[in-house]
Amino acid sequence: MGALSHLIIPNFALPRLDYHPSYGLPRFNSPCRRSNSARVAKKLLLSAATAKRSPDVDFNDPDWKSKFQKDFERRFNIPHITDIFPDAIPIPSTFCLRMRTPVSEDFAGGYPSDEEWHGYINNNDRVLLKVINYTSPTSAGAECIDPDCTWVEQWVHRAGPREKIYFRPEEVKAAIVTCGGLCPGLNDVIRQIVITLEIYGVKKIVGIPFGYRGFSDKELSEMPLSRKVVQNIHLSGGSLLGVSRGGPPISEIVDSMEERGINMLFVLGGNGTHAGANAIHNECRKRQMRVAVVGVPKTIDNDILLMDKTFGFDTAVEEAQRAINSAYIEAHSAYHGVGIVKLMGRSSGFIAMHASLASGQIDICLIPELHFNLHGPHGVLRHLKYLLETKGSAVICVAEGAGQDFLQKTNAKDASGNTVLGDIGVHIQQEIKNHFKGIGVPVDVKYIDPTYMIRCGRANASDGILCTVLGQNAVHGAFAGYSGITVGICNTHYVYLPIPEVISYPRLVDPNSRMWHRCLTSTGQPDFI
Repeated sequence: MGALSHLIIPNFALPRLDYHPSYGLPRFNSPCRRSNSARVAKKLLLSAATAKRSPDVDFNDPDWKSKFQKDFERRFNIPHITDIFPDAIPIPSTFCLRMRTPVSEDFAGGYPSDEEWHGYINNNDRVLLKVINYTSPTSAGAECIDPDCTWVEQWVHRAGPREKIYFRPEEVKAAIVTCGGLCPGLNDVIRQIVITLEIYGVKKIVGIPFGYRGFSDKELSEMPLSRKVVQNIHLSGGSLLGVSRGGPPISEIVDSMEERGINMLFVLGGNGTHAGANAIHNECRKRQMRVAVVGVPKTIDNDILLMDKTFGFDTAVEEAQRAINSAYIEAHSAYHGVGIVKLMGRSSGFIAMHASLASGQIDICLIPELHFNLHGPHGVLRHLKYLLETKGSAVICVAEGAGQDFLQKTNAKDASGNTVLGDIGVHIQQEIKNHFKGIGVPVDVKYIDPTYMIRCGRANASDGILCTVLGQNAVHGAFAGYSGITVGICNTHYVYLPIPEVISYPRLVDPNSRMWHRCLTSTGQPDFI
């Protein structure tokens, strides 16, 4: 993100599983068990990463569990306006569904109803972060804190409207900004934020054009927003406000917010954008500004920690089916046909995995989390030869971040600070052509990259619902006085999470998860190592 890229917490350098030591766990002789041992080691590595955030935890201490829970509660306690303004006085909420029209300034102190409404969330409501009680680190998908896989309850804040709010609607100027790349559902979130703000009684709502750039570029004017403006924007893809990567220094963004009188900021973006949002939140606190900064995770790759999924992901998987089906028809219709589909996923292979499962037409699925060989007795090309001999055709699905070790490193960065990736799809296409030409076997290879077609599409029904609820809960969180938070879905419930806890490193596909095992069962592919 240019000036904001330095704010991102460095990613954990998780080694490839086939290179990982066993960390004292018994080694096994069979290839399947060796792989399982490495997976267990990876789980313990991730647990160690968690423990690093809790430096006082000693697993030999009989009270370590309660200490860990207290530390977890501390880390996941979400920032509130009363942390900086302890004398802040809440007022009765202006949000109540007994009213069917937005509140006016006449009701800024409450809603015009004598009846008690039971639709509010208690501030002490919590959602359980992990719901499976794993009893062994060797269990498929096990997420363990200690080597014995002890069950530890971890609770996070439930999202939703509160009975007391800390902002008077008539004094609020709310701004929305969309950063990074396009993603299905951006307009849906914008629309619902605006609608919910108006229900609270907010009159001043603006959009900041073209990401964080819009705070500093004098040629870009903020866009007034209202329900009338956003009523139908969810019917098309893209972002009404535009997007861009990078942006000015944080101090300039906060200066601009002060000048404009913005005291609620809703930021839609991925890890880098959220790092910027957290820095804005911290700078506002440093300046003693009464501002709520709330994020809505936007990543089509589904690589945000602790959340079931992020918006745009379901649409991406659904739209990927069209490309996969086209690749299948091309391959199936040709003599020794091979179809290659490259899907999004810089560091996480969720789209490729789920698209492969959904289509049922993929023979080989390659993801960034797992190393694979192209050549050799167990390589992709050897298995592809087997598929052509037995099936007559094959379809390969590859995530964009997979196999980057095969490509020449450029060290180039985009405006968000992300490494510019080589095109693994083109590389595999050329390797297939060269290999089969070398062994005298004719092959017809078709390569499809639907990335921008998928990113620009309209959200499907599943994502539309997710976007609607995320937008609503973002506004509820801001009015409740929370800042430096992001909203997400966890175990089917909507929650508020502190931004630093979700941007530590990308969420990855667990190669020992049941979902990856299901993908392998569907494709029938070997390990390629």
